[in-house]
Amino acid sequence: MSTQAPTFTQPLQSVVALEGSAATFQAQASGNPVPEVSWFRDGQVLTAAALPGAQISFSDGRAVLMIPAVTAAHSGRFSVRATNGAGQATSTAELLVTVETAPPNFIQRLQSMTVRQGSQVRLDVRVTGIPTPVVKFYREGAEIQSSADFQIVQDGDLYSLLIAEAFPEDSGTYSVSASNSSGRTTSTAELLVQGEEVAVPAKKTKTFVSTSQISQTRQARVEKRMEASFESTAMMEMQIEDGDLAHKAPPRVPPKPTSKSPTPPTGVSKVAATRHQSPSPVRPVKAPIHTPHR
Repeated sequence: MSTQAPTFTQPLQSVVALEGSAATFQAQASGNPVPEVSWFRDGQVLTAAALPGAQISFSDGRAVLMIPAVTAAHSGRFSVRATNGAGQATSTAELLVTVETAPPNFIQRLQSMTVRQGSQVRLDVRVTGIPTPVVKFYREGAEIQSSADFQIVQDGDLYSLLIAEAFPEDSGTYSVSASNSSGRTTSTAELLVQGEEVAVPAKKTKTFVSTSQISQTRQARVEKRMEASFESTAMMEMQIEDGDLAHKAPPRVPPKPTSKSPTPPTGVSKVAATRHQSPSPVRPVKAPIHTPHR
């Protein structure tokens, strides 16, 4: 794995502390190999003798300097330096010790927002107070710990909660509290993360709409179309029937018998019919007598 010079992903922040209270400096460093950390005060290496009771720690890239009870003599410029074989980096901040106090005050409060799924979210507040307030973020009353997904950063009096990639389950009520020895204050806002919308084809939507949900205007149009369809079908049936009648030959009316004699055999009927249709008179001829063969 390649080497990487140290960098401070979260630098030191200046601190205003009330005399007799604790003052804490924190910084987040990265690098490969893991860097070594050292502290300085006004350009001089910080030693246990120079700062009795001070607690210094470095774990998982986080460097911390905590002074349990500050006095006016502790005021000054503090620095932290991270060093490895690839280079070094330094971060510096001020410590101001005062006897005055001021409760926390939000000069910029949380703002509610609506974002799309997958978006990056940044919730900011600006807060002042003496001593410097301790600021914490919450979601639905549960404190949020800084992590890769939910990162809490500070830049002077600006405190931010960064959500790398928001999902609908991140929606909810977010709040931030700022407290010091003089008081405590809270700011609250709503975050709504909208999921991806799936477009439904119009035809499928119509399939699932019941008759009771159709508007009166649309229903009237449907009924009118149905009536027109029925009328068209009826007209077609009538035309078909008229066409059949036009092609059918009129029934043949048999000629009226000329006498009351019994109906002659079939052969005689055909001859009589032929004679009746002849344009010129023909002398009647007797029908041949059928002689059975033995």
